[in-house]
Amino acid sequence: MKVSEMMTRDVRVANPDDTIQQAARIMAEIDAGSLPVGDNDRLVGMLTDRDIAVRAIAQGQGPDCRVGDIMTRDVRYCFEDEDTDHVAHNMADQQIRRLPVVSRDKRLVGILSLGDLAFTEGKQPAGEALTGISRPGGRHTQTGGDGAARV
Repeated sequence: MKVSEMMTRDVRVANPDDTIQQAARIMAEIDAGSLPVGDNDRLVGMLTDRDIAVRAIAQGQGPDCRVGDIMTRDVRYCFEDEDTDHVAHNMADQQIRRLPVVSRDKRLVGILSLGDLAFTEGKQPAGEALTGISRPGGRHTQTGGDGAARV
């Protein structure tokens, strides 16, 4: 099955110039812990509730801190026409629970989560991804990075 057949298309997006308070409100509204960050429909980062807590609040930043100042710039993503088994395997390897989905011209078109995989594909790909994601270690950082990377 292709990613486009199971991804969530209705994705809320933060802008790099938004405040973290505005982004946190969006997260609360949609009951999610992460938001893609876009600029002119281009994916430029991801913002998580952990980014807000560890990169902003823990460093003394207030609610007016800009999303662009604390977002994760080293974004993993997948293409909408990729096979879900392949993407689930990569999610496990990279220990990622949610992936922004882009078109081949790198426009944000959706998001793929473990829940999407489990609901549509059943236990196999979601279980494989969750097993890999849950293993200790991996490339976790709270300091961020630059650029975007495909999974």
